[in-house]
Amino acid sequence: MLKGIRNKKKRKEQIDSLLNLTNLYAQRKKPVSTFSGGMRQRFGFAQALLGDPKLIIVDEPTAGLDPEERNRFLNFLSEIGSNVVVLLSTHIVEDVRNLCTRMAILAGGTVLSEGVPEDLISTLRGKLWRKTVDKDALDAHKKAYSVISSKLFAGNTRIHVFSDLHPKNGFELIEPTLEDVYFLTLKNSSREDDVQIGGDK
Repeated sequence: MLKGIRNKKKRKEQIDSLLNLTNLYAQRKKPVSTFSGGMRQRFGFAQALLGDPKLIIVDEPTAGLDPEERNRFLNFLSEIGSNVVVLLSTHIVEDVRNLCTRMAILAGGTVLSEGVPEDLISTLRGKLWRKTVDKDALDAHKKAYSVISSKLFAGNTRIHVFSDLHPKNGFELIEPTLEDVYFLTLKNSSREDDVQIGGDK
């Protein structure tokens, strides 16, 4: 009723259709308080899709979901994306690559980069290098190279470095990911002269 669907028959048809779409029809008689996190996410989407909206904005839709429920939910988003514009806000970079035809990276209210995910990744090809170093050597490598990210790996630290030329000293060329695009963009944004607002309108 709040969505403006006054006709009882149409309302029931749309509700049943959305419960089937979100795989919740079998649970339609159960209280929402008994739903799992993933079921609640899908139920929220069923509510949002009532009234045939043209645009849906979702914020961190897969946060807190187990892997199976996350995959189910991503498939659901892909399915509705053919009929509805879905604006996805998330810190889970993998979700963006899997779902989005276009993306933007924002920080401090500013668009730092935007484009097609695969195109942004391709700008790093041949320029991204990896090396595993001792934790004690991390600071020295940060001073010597453009380290865009570091994480623990088998007790040591694995670093990713952006460079047009081979940095040598044990570095190997690797295939970039969207996460590398994200980290490089944020690293560049920390230097005022490197902040860019991109895109073709």
